[in-house]
Amino acid sequence: MAKLTFVGGIHPYDGKELSKDKPIKAVLPKGDLVYPLSQHIGAPAKPVVAKGDHVLTGQLIAEAGGFVSAPIYASVSGTVKAIEPRRVVTGDNVMSIVIENDGLYEEVEYETPKPLEELSKEEIIEKVKKAGVVGMGGAGFPTFIKLSPKEPEKIEYCIANCAECEPYLTSDYRRMMEEPQKLIDGLKVMLALFDRATGILAVEDNKPDCIKLLKDLTKDEPRIFVKALKTKYPQGAERQLIYATTGRAINSSMLPADAGCIVDNVDTVVAINAAVRENRPLMHRIVTVTGDAIADPRNFIVRIGTNYAELIDEAGGFKEQPEKIISGGPMMGFGIFDVNVPTTKTASALLCLTHDDVSAMQPTACINCGMCVEVCPGRVVPKKLADYAENYNEEAFVANNGMECCECGCCSFICPAKRPLTQLIKSARKMQLAKKKK
Repeated sequence: MAKLTFVGGIHPYDGKELSKDKPIKAVLPKGDLVYPLSQHIGAPAKPVVAKGDHVLTGQLIAEAGGFVSAPIYASVSGTVKAIEPRRVVTGDNVMSIVIENDGLYEEVEYETPKPLEELSKEEIIEKVKKAGVVGMGGAGFPTFIKLSPKEPEKIEYCIANCAECEPYLTSDYRRMMEEPQKLIDGLKVMLALFDRATGILAVEDNKPDCIKLLKDLTKDEPRIFVKALKTKYPQGAERQLIYATTGRAINSSMLPADAGCIVDNVDTVVAINAAVRENRPLMHRIVTVTGDAIADPRNFIVRIGTNYAELIDEAGGFKEQPEKIISGGPMMGFGIFDVNVPTTKTASALLCLTHDDVSAMQPTACINCGMCVEVCPGRVVPKKLADYAENYNEEAFVANNGMECCECGCCSFICPAKRPLTQLIKSARKMQLAKKKK
């Protein structure tokens, strides 16, 4: 039987054995918590508290700053210490709310939730919006917008992205193994919005125990199916996931909804469940702290705003000084120079490596081997696009489908000449997207 997959892709060392078999550990923050007002795509949130205010866990501290925006909630009780620019993982200084943790974790009283069956579709979407749920796989797009397509009657698939194809990351795996019912219940919430839709739990086949568990729990659910995908990077990328599970193709000018699909990752679906069934806002997420430089790699359930340095301490600190620290995974994450930064809604992992292999590479001339074309899931010619980007030939870059690149990094990984193909293409894409915004 043919396995569900896509054309192209690579098989890098996945490093998941470092943390996959250790249970999630809850972490209580030790220092101040920092809440950047830009933790999502769109307009920054607007503070509704002032310096000196006392806040409770679960209290609204910043409201949505526009239609494409999301509110932010305190994840601890304490005093608002400052509203000022603070450094985030990207290296930027972002206006943030700083809360001095009082260590009491006093919490607001949440409204008693109605059963899902008694909620209208509009009420479900409003709850997700009010809770500040955004895409927690990295993009940070406000989830209520994704759940409000122009033609909801045309949605045929609600896909939970359980692939977790990025090397080293195991937070979704641990969530599925330890709290699978929350994921399933969250998918049911999504299905309540779309009468014609089928629910898909899309899992890579390197997680057979997870596939079996989810199949056992959904065997009596007529609208939910577990699909085992071929283990290959980037199987969890939105376009590739949709193609592998439904056979439908989308391009850069389309949304998943244009192909009748809604896609959310595991943590996002769990957050949807908490928002609708418990009236709880988004305050926590799971973060993988791993790599060969970490003494005890594992996953932590983290209160958003917690400092990354505290998570490294919780993981036993460095057993060897890292040469490279990455926010996210090695393929699509980015290097950081300071771990004294806060976790946010989109913080998936901290990867600490003893060797910086990429910096040690010496690019040479392209040998026209075609390997970058062979592995490209976007079916473009990375070598050509990188040349156009390097020579600022914007017209040729666009004409040769440069905007179809998903920036997965497969071409850079496979290139025997060690050319920084992805970085060059990514820069050119950013320039084109910036022009479109203007």
